[in-house]
Amino acid sequence: MKSYTVAELLHSETLLQEVTVKGWVRTFRANRFIALNDGSTIKNIQCVVDFENTNEDILKRIGTGAAVAIKGELIESQGKGQKVEVQVKDITILGDADPEEVSKTILQQKRHTLEKLREQAHLRTRTNTFSAVMRLRSSLSFAIHKYFNDNGFYYMHAPIITGSDAEGAGEMFRVTTLDPKNPPLNEEGNVDYTQDFFGKETNLTVSGQLEAETYAMSLGKVYTFGPTFRAENSNTSRHLAEFWMIEPEVAFMDLDGNMDLAEDFMKSVLSYVLEHNADDLAFLENRLIQEDKTKPQAERSEMTLTEKLRFVIDNNFKRVSYTEAIDILRNSKPNKKKKFKYIINEWGADLQSEHERFLVEKHFKCPVILFDYPANIKAFYMRLNEDEKTVRAMDILFPGIGEIVGGSQREERLDVLKEKMAALDIPEEELWWYLELRKYGTAVHSGFGLGFERLVMFATGMSNIRDVIPYPRTPQNAEF
Repeated sequence: MKSYTVAELLHSETLLQEVTVKGWVRTFRANRFIALNDGSTIKNIQCVVDFENTNEDILKRIGTGAAVAIKGELIESQGKGQKVEVQVKDITILGDADPEEVSKTILQQKRHTLEKLREQAHLRTRTNTFSAVMRLRSSLSFAIHKYFNDNGFYYMHAPIITGSDAEGAGEMFRVTTLDPKNPPLNEEGNVDYTQDFFGKETNLTVSGQLEAETYAMSLGKVYTFGPTFRAENSNTSRHLAEFWMIEPEVAFMDLDGNMDLAEDFMKSVLSYVLEHNADDLAFLENRLIQEDKTKPQAERSEMTLTEKLRFVIDNNFKRVSYTEAIDILRNSKPNKKKKFKYIINEWGADLQSEHERFLVEKHFKCPVILFDYPANIKAFYMRLNEDEKTVRAMDILFPGIGEIVGGSQREERLDVLKEKMAALDIPEEELWWYLELRKYGTAVHSGFGLGFERLVMFATGMSNIRDVIPYPRTPQNAEF
């Protein structure tokens, strides 16, 4: 007999049918009612046991965490809270869960802190919160691939091991096969990387952008979606050492086209989860409402989770130059009354999250795209404007989070790119292939980057980035 998922049974219109369902026991009460979940939905299905005609040894083994297979009849539920339930005819224990052992884990039926759940990350998707978050993560991932596929993009796998630093950050994880205790040295007494596996220094990638640009300049429209790595010793709620990045690159597209693409993309993927993950979003929204009740009024969110998503989907993104934004911030009440932690005094300041959120939530009351940033606070590959002070960069700002997308029109002029690299002491020989793109049919092209975990945080309302990735990698933590 076919085994059904819990989600299939809960949506079934055919009653009085024989069914088989497998899952894990969430609760077993009154020796009669099993709440069964298999991960296909946040909802449990109630399975009603005829305990008087069930082997007592089996009943003793039906505990929280146990894996079971149930055969029975799908009937209309007699109780409140569910439409259907399973009248159990046969139950098989597939895997026991010792109650004493369960009591030491997060599987026990009580509230746990998110920190406690991180300590048992291998079990945390058995909880409602994390099963909802990870189903949403999966849906967002699918929606991203679907959007680009539907819009004529080619999916490109950028290398994970690289010899270049796309961001100029200098905080990269080294990849080597040399003996750390006794590496070969050259005549100057430095490590001789010519004897390493790749014959040179290599690292884990911080971005697939530069390689994606090369593919855009032959395939037209491409995107990467893969793991990236930053060796920043940062223990904030917004940073990971290993995270996933989405990076589209498009030939013959200028900054305006880039802003159009990014806005349409963000609205599309968030619309997808609103349509396909209603139960998970409802649960996470209610969780946030309950959490807000414990906070002081000033710290409570002005919008529910669904309202935040609708805020992005239903509003046109306001496009504002960096220069205009600086004027707005400099003359704002929080700046004049020194309420900002970082006071805006002059043009050229690097905007902080508090400034970005003020522009979105208080001033414009819609998502904002800032563009034309000062050249000296942006990366070398961004196209220099005619004023030679600003570059064709853009950042998208969202409520509750600040910057979520960063992109630019890329510098397509060989001479200007060489000058910018020289000013930042980036050796031409390291990026000779990137420079050659500007020799053979150079053209305007643009792209952006989106940290996937930041998007999952926004869509789920989770406040710590460690709670939206299966196994977080942070300083001093590579457990599991």
